[in-house]
Amino acid sequence: MTETAPDLALDPARFRRALALHAAGVVVVTAAAGGEPAGLTATSFSSVSLDPPLVSFYVDRSSTTWPALREAGRFAVNILAGDQSALAARFARRGADRFAPPTRWYPDDHGTPLLDGVCAHLLCVPYDTIAIGDHILAVGRVTGADVRDDRPLLYHRGRFGRFHPER
Repeated sequence: MTETAPDLALDPARFRRALALHAAGVVVVTAAAGGEPAGLTATSFSSVSLDPPLVSFYVDRSSTTWPALREAGRFAVNILAGDQSALAARFARRGADRFAPPTRWYPDDHGTPLLDGVCAHLLCVPYDTIAIGDHILAVGRVTGADVRDDRPLLYHRGRFGRFHPER
């Protein structure tokens, strides 16, 4: 695809306001590179394919965590539970020691960090990456899943919240 003509470009602030109206699930992507845990919060998580099982998320090109995630041979998508907004904020903050207490986590059999108390863990191996605009699309092949809860954390209008289904 070609770039949009300048006269058709949308004001970035207006675009951001429009996107804020879309509620999104919240995940923390974790990996271990060189024996050190790394992770970041993403609201751009999506399923891609059932056969093969693929998922994706986007990472800002300026992310200081992306090099470690890119280097890792495995990663986990931790689907956050409704009571984990502080954890989501911690993994979104630059310069924070994200895996220090009060973060509760443990390594899986391959050393990939898994967060405690999440709705589910998706265990993945890298499948593909594509540079798109100011982000990188990361696609992973899901090799395992551990479902634990069904109370997801959501992100809407710049705030975290819980899902309350209609009865």
